Amino acid sequence: MVDIFIIEDDKALSREISLTLSKWSYNVEEVKDLENITKEVLEVNPKLILMDINLPCYDGFYWCSQIRNFLKVPIIFISSRDSDMDIIMSINIGGDDYIKKPFSPQVLVAKVQAILRRTYSYNSDLKSDVLRCNDVVLNILESKIYYSDENIELTKNELKILHILMERQDTIVKRDEIIEELWESEEFISENTLTVNINRLRKKLDSIGLIDFIITKKGQGYIV
Repeated sequence: MVDIFIIEDDKALSREISLTLSKWSYNVEEVKDLENITKEVLEVNPKLILMDINLPCYDGFYWCSQIRNFLKVPIIFISSRDSDMDIIMSINIGGDDYIKKPFSPQVLVAKVQAILRRTYSYNSDLKSDVLRCNDVVLNILESKIYYSDENIELTKNELKILHILMERQDTIVKRDEIIEELWESEEFISENTLTVNINRLRKKLDSIGLIDFIITKKGQGYIV
């Protein structure tokens, strides 16, 4: 897993930051496509993001709001802008800290360490609020599934089914296992009840272009 993802259009500065943090044994990656930042963040799934405000196409505030639709990953803004309004805006939009350029390597490392410690030291046992399967994103807190530019709301059972399958993607999940997790008991639950729920879910997924996302393995179960 990537520890820190750098979103900075100044390549020299980005490289300098990367080298500094790598010396502290952090796994660091730099953004490649500044026009598709949200997609890269979802692919990289970092523990922390360092985000410049002045970026081409859209500014860091825009990208922060987009990322917040999917992830709670901590974001530290780095910018030469230091007005009170910029700092307030960065906090209101979902940023966790603000570093003014130019900054010393020591300050950068100290802030990164503090954010990571505060965010993860007491939450190491918590499961992720987001599951991904290629370009499909399941937001558990929102009960929504995202694909391409589309998203749909899910019922409680639909969310549970997708959660079970996506958490174990590329693995066949038996029908009785899904029934047991879904209703917390195998008693009085017919096979047809699960079939009805799966079929309804498939229709929803079809509506946003996710054809055959859930595959039936005859006599075995389901797989995504």
